[in-house]
Amino acid sequence: MYEFHGDKRRYFEMTCKVTQNHIIPFLQTSVDLKKQMDVLEIGCGEAGVLKAFTELGHRTFGIELEESRLVHAREFMADELADGKVAFLNKNIYDVDIEKDIGRKFDLVILKDVIEHIPDQERFIPQLHRFLKPGGMVFYAFPPWYMPFGGHQQILPGKLASKLPWYHLLPGISYKWALQCMGTNQSGIRTMYEIKSTGISIERFLKINKQTGFGKKAEAYYLFNPIYEYKFGIKPRRQSKLLASIPFLRNFYTMGVYFLMKPTE
Repeated sequence: MYEFHGDKRRYFEMTCKVTQNHIIPFLQTSVDLKKQMDVLEIGCGEAGVLKAFTELGHRTFGIELEESRLVHAREFMADELADGKVAFLNKNIYDVDIEKDIGRKFDLVILKDVIEHIPDQERFIPQLHRFLKPGGMVFYAFPPWYMPFGGHQQILPGKLASKLPWYHLLPGISYKWALQCMGTNQSGIRTMYEIKSTGISIERFLKINKQTGFGKKAEAYYLFNPIYEYKFGIKPRRQSKLLASIPFLRNFYTMGVYFLMKPTE
């Protein structure tokens, strides 16, 4: 497994940098970030993304299902917590009572590398309307399921299992057999199958948003995902407009996408 997944401080710093250098510039083309905003991140992890927004003067809030990750978030954001610039909630998103648990709605909701891990996205995405102020928007960053490492196999410890592209697309038992042949243990296999059950394509993502009252405000397609700069030292590179315009096929060679979605009603 890549060591930065275990080094929570380093991962916090990486997510902060990718937010400062890529996500915020992407948003600035459509959102006036000079005005103070209420920003919510769902699946905030150690809160590196929120750190970048608090530094711009925004009020932030993070919801995270894993309490162990919020332990680190509270440590890394101790000063911001003390100053009331950030707050955290350990709760399932479906169980959140906005009035009682949060007390306000948001100008911007962020899901960075989260939507591809959430079961039943058709049920989840409509929930986001209730967190938004009038005029509020939702930012997503995610790797399309069909891209070379859309199965997140890079987190596996085996050298071959972590570096072989596209084999996560194998059907059913063939995928399990491939993982076993490359030495993946049962825990790793369960993790890979969980990701396989929730992976999402660009087209399915856009279809669900359209059906649930969201439209595109802005989009960006990356041949090399911006986070790779900090994980692997690979310089980010936008996908060509031509290749990014080809439905379905673009999933196979686009390693990351950004979308800013707004309510259509």
